[in-house]
Amino acid sequence: MKVIVIGAGLGGLALANGLRGTGVNVAVYERDASPVIRGQGYRLHLGDVGIDALASVLAPERRAAFVAAAHVPKPRFVRLDPALRVLEEHDFGGRHLSVDRQELRDTLLADVKGLITYGKRLTAFQAEDEYATAHFDDGTTATGEVLIGADGVGSAVRRQYLPHARVVGTGLTQLYGKIPRESAEDLDHVFSAVTGPRHRVVGIALTRDYATFSFSARSEELPSEPDLLRSLVMEMTSGWHPRIRRMLADWREIFPLVLRTSVPIDPWDTTGVTLLGDAAHAMTPAGGAGANLALRDAASLAAALASGRPLIPALRSYEREMIDFGFAAVRASAANGARVLGQDPLPS
Repeated sequence: MKVIVIGAGLGGLALANGLRGTGVNVAVYERDASPVIRGQGYRLHLGDVGIDALASVLAPERRAAFVAAAHVPKPRFVRLDPALRVLEEHDFGGRHLSVDRQELRDTLLADVKGLITYGKRLTAFQAEDEYATAHFDDGTTATGEVLIGADGVGSAVRRQYLPHARVVGTGLTQLYGKIPRESAEDLDHVFSAVTGPRHRVVGIALTRDYATFSFSARSEELPSEPDLLRSLVMEMTSGWHPRIRRMLADWREIFPLVLRTSVPIDPWDTTGVTLLGDAAHAMTPAGGAGANLALRDAASLAAALASGRPLIPALRSYEREMIDFGFAAVRASAANGARVLGQDPLPS
């Protein structure tokens, strides 16, 4: 069997790791020209789901080294008001890691570099009989028995395969950046949120080497010009606790992200084309589940493809579980995002 994977993000790389050495021939095609052509973001939260998935797809020694180097936060969500008075606390239990996204990508890339071809932007695919052929913008093609869309929230595979599946805006923009770790040592939880008027929210989470600092607000309140972002956020948090103001002064490497979410759909007829991660069930970061589910999908799909079962029943079993689990997380993330961040409700 040959598997064509479109996208070398976390899910695509995890799938390649899970299939490596199983007898399944896997090839990954990535639109970026190289793995370092653009920034990959900052901190990620991994819980039990993501940690178990890494154990399933990575070589034991590589997984152990990565986990040993990761930061372990207190398993708690804390919400505070602008005066830093505690409004809400929730203990999660279970295992939690706070990791740097680029370090996770590097770990997933280490053993599968030879399986990835860069500079390949998918323009279309054909699925006929027992084969699927991917067409790229440089005129080349790749053919296999299975084609996997692991190409993120803007998935070209999803647009062609499931044109009725929608990804919509949430009404929110989130600004991400870093502050020195020592500025937030006593806020070492899975996530700390400082919530102010009009659903303006500061988020804080530590990694081993730095703390992430984010600011969320309605998209119409935030300009697209990077030079204006810090000064505008300072205006929007006027009167907040001096400590938050000092963190804002230390805020660096800021970039904006317009938050989008998928709209849950019913299961579709299974073919040799399928999806994983954000290509199937993109969600906002309000639930801290996106990366975990991409890794879970990859581990589950790798197991299905390497199981020796007939292809379509194996993929059908994977899809039913992925759809149920993924869209449940989309709904939970949307509900949490509405409560804490002021996210627009999911369309019906």
